Amino acid sequence: MLIKVIYQDGKIGEIESYELDDFIHSKKIKKFQRAGKWVTIGVDPIREVREDYLEVPKREKFPINEKKRK
Repeated sequence: MLIKVIYQDGKIGEIESYELDDFIHSKKIKKFQRAGKWVTIGVDPIREVREDYLEVPKREKFPINEKKRK
């Protein structure tokens, strides 16, 4: 899902919802839109950024050893 944001330079854009925490933490944006209203970072209440989050790598696909049929 795309979220509208206002970058630090005032430009308006859209980012994927899963990117929001990273953009907030790195201070790339100053506002984002939630439920049709603009949220100002550092002023309005927002969820905590999870710094302890570790992404679990996706499982690798292993080839299946096929038994030769006689």
